[in-house]
Amino acid sequence: MKQDLLSFKDWTADQLHNLLALATTIKNNPAGYRTALEGLSVVALFEKPSLRTRVSFDIGINKLGGHMVYLDSQSNKLAGREDVKDMGANLACWADAIVSRVFTHSTLEQLAGSAKVPVINALCDIYHPCQAVADYLTISEHYDDLSKVKLAYIGDGNNVTHSLMLVGVALGCEVIVITPKGHEVDPKIVELTEARAALYGGKLTISTDMSAANGAQVLYTDTWLSMGDDTPLAEIKDTFAGYEITEALMETTGADYVMHCQPAHRDLEISGSLIDGEKSLLMQQAENRMHGQNAILVELLAKDFEPRN
Repeated sequence: MKQDLLSFKDWTADQLHNLLALATTIKNNPAGYRTALEGLSVVALFEKPSLRTRVSFDIGINKLGGHMVYLDSQSNKLAGREDVKDMGANLACWADAIVSRVFTHSTLEQLAGSAKVPVINALCDIYHPCQAVADYLTISEHYDDLSKVKLAYIGDGNNVTHSLMLVGVALGCEVIVITPKGHEVDPKIVELTEARAALYGGKLTISTDMSAANGAQVLYTDTWLSMGDDTPLAEIKDTFAGYEITEALMETTGADYVMHCQPAHRDLEISGSLIDGEKSLLMQQAENRMHGQNAILVELLAKDFEPRN
């Protein structure tokens, strides 16, 4: 039976720990997995343009011995030319999996419902699971015990935030989300995350107060304007004034590292000097997108693969 990855909301703590362990193994032994997807083809169906997602999937699939076919919808929604259900059913006639980067989660659900092959969420309006894998893989490379990690996300409550919450609490992390009023995370995701925290031992804190980040080892931010949002920059800057990650905030909170999923806007949500500084994990996150995604692909498409020595 096929397994999709539309979000991590139903993945157990053990499944997530195992996925991170697999990502670490693949990263440390790439030669052992160079035939993991041999003979398999993956369609990358993108409504939104991309740098890290497209390149990391394309090169990653190649390193696993597979073949990727990229389909660009010219930055428009897939619906229109033909029904999304028909696209999914047709692509599944040839491909072994579909990786899709879309505007709305419902598009993924339609693809998954009609395709007989796994569908992987490469970003939608509610979740960004591949980014979360890369992020927690990166954090795990600096802290041996994720259950002792305190991560503070500062900025716009969005798809990245949701996935950080859902995955983080299942791994035992304390996740603090700090947003300006009016830019909070989805209450339904908060409810789901709190239930997962109670089950797996993590902790979630929701706040609009920057002092909630004090004591966090890792500070994380994202762009204030999501792709396609045409809100004037001046208006956004006024709303998010005081929610920037700077050297001063790093010192005040005592944080060890700073993270950003990119693309980053230097000296807006994060100072340019922090991006380039010793406390930055941004490029490690970017590299780990490929390793985390490769683990997802192996888990969903080649679970029984035995790596070569």
